[in-house]
Amino acid sequence: MFSPSTSYTSPEYPLLKARVDRADVIVLSTPDYHGAMSGAMKNFLDHFWKEFAGKLFGTIVSSHEKGLTVADQLRTVARQVNAWVIPYAVALQDKLDVVDGEIVSDAFRNKLDMFASDLRVYGGLIAKQRSADLAGTEPGFMARNRPS
Repeated sequence: MFSPSTSYTSPEYPLLKARVDRADVIVLSTPDYHGAMSGAMKNFLDHFWKEFAGKLFGTIVSSHEKGLTVADQLRTVARQVNAWVIPYAVALQDKLDVVDGEIVSDAFRNKLDMFASDLRVYGGLIAKQRSADLAGTEPGFMARNRPS
């Protein structure tokens, strides 16, 4: 659990931070808990801020409906940490899309394929521009994150 006094010194934190730092794309997946993201997701997000800047987020929500409120919350988080986000969320419904861990819906499988393709394409484009902004001298989205 996130605690400002201990989280950054825990033995697990450097490993997780290294993975977040290396990632060009971060897929956030959470169940819909009464119209909100899970506590575990919120806790993960609380550990990072500038590490997310300029990266692409993709969102997956498991919901008994469409998970729209949760998807909106995750998009809001992306804006707050200066990340990009795929403009749609993947929503899945238990027993309609996935049964016993297996995808049973062709429509859901096709949406996942589209999602993966979009993450590869746009994640690569955004990563390239993020690198150029960080290495360059011209004004750019990531200019304020350049190493001093």
